[in-house]
Amino acid sequence: MAHNDAWDKPFAEDDSGATVQFRPPPQQEAEVDMTPMIDCVFLLLIFFLISSIPDVNTAVELAPARYGKGADPSTAVFVTIADSGGKSADVYLADGKIGSPLPKDPKAQEAAVLAAVRKGFQDGKSSVIIKAERSVKHKEVSRVASAAALVEGIQLYLAVFEIK
Repeated sequence: MAHNDAWDKPFAEDDSGATVQFRPPPQQEAEVDMTPMIDCVFLLLIFFLISSIPDVNTAVELAPARYGKGADPSTAVFVTIADSGGKSADVYLADGKIGSPLPKDPKAQEAAVLAAVRKGFQDGKSSVIIKAERSVKHKEVSRVASAAALVEGIQLYLAVFEIK
């Protein structure tokens, strides 16, 4: 019996007369490994995210607040804090950088803010609006807010504005 014929016949006899069944060699199933494809997809995704340039000039329309209300400027004492580039910030007792700033001494600034808030409260102003430039450190805003909050019954509002 020829060697090639053994695969075509389901049974064959060996030298001892026993029946032997030949099996064809196992066929490998065609299976595609998805790991490299997923890697390529993620690499392309990262590439496009990094290389895309978002449009920073696009205005975003924000919905108005449902539960908050703004401060009434007619019943508020204004304190403006501007960055002076030094240790302490410039503090103005006005809506913006109007007039001359308070002295640079932090204790004198706190005393002047407290006196202005007390006078405003006696004049019927029930809130304080503290406006600060974006570059002003939180420590300075907190220091001025703590001085203004010493007056009982006052409402404190904080605002940040950017210089364009």
